Amino acid sequence: MDSLRFFEIYRSSEYLGLLFDGILISAGLTIVAGLLGVALALVLASVRYWRVPVINGFAAAYVDFIRNTPLIVQLFFIAFGLPAALGYTWPFWAHALLALTINFSGYFAEIFRSGFASIPVGQREAAAALNLSKKTIFRHIVLPQTVVTMFPSLSSQFIFLFLTTGLISEIGVPDLTHAGVFIDSRTFRSFEVFITLTGLYILISLMLKSSLQIWFRSTLGKRAPE
Repeated sequence: MDSLRFFEIYRSSEYLGLLFDGILISAGLTIVAGLLGVALALVLASVRYWRVPVINGFAAAYVDFIRNTPLIVQLFFIAFGLPAALGYTWPFWAHALLALTINFSGYFAEIFRSGFASIPVGQREAAAALNLSKKTIFRHIVLPQTVVTMFPSLSSQFIFLFLTTGLISEIGVPDLTHAGVFIDSRTFRSFEVFITLTGLYILISLMLKSSLQIWFRSTLGKRAPE
């Protein structure tokens, strides 16, 4: 067995630059797609919570469709199918952002819906007895408790979103996985390259997890149940 030659990666400024750019693209798309996905999911879950006629059925169908089709199929459809059908041109990173946002909005929406359903009915009835409006009850009672209760699931899904960005290399986005595949094709040191990628994905995932926990403790931690 040949000796390990990690120096072929870290001694090359080109390879280090590719890895750094890949980290920025993967992390950047994760943050933007995560925020957009949470916003869209909140709208979808709210529609289902209020049982808005017609739109409620559409929201439920959307969530079921997204959750029961592979991300890679959605990614290819958005990157290649829609431009061919509608005649528009976007950079591949924009297609990846749209696909990730749409895909994870379905999962985030189900997490929010479960959180809304977990709030005791008695709390809403007590708030209504105090003559609080439905909007006020939802905004100040239901939503804050849902975010606190479901934060572990939301943060785990957010980390999974980052790990899933590796798929966007399939449409040519120069993310972290794309950088690793390129370096492997030049050095033929597959073991060293993918061990390096594994370490980087773990490190960044832990950093994202820590950042989310810090944000939670500083903004919502005081609302968490004892």
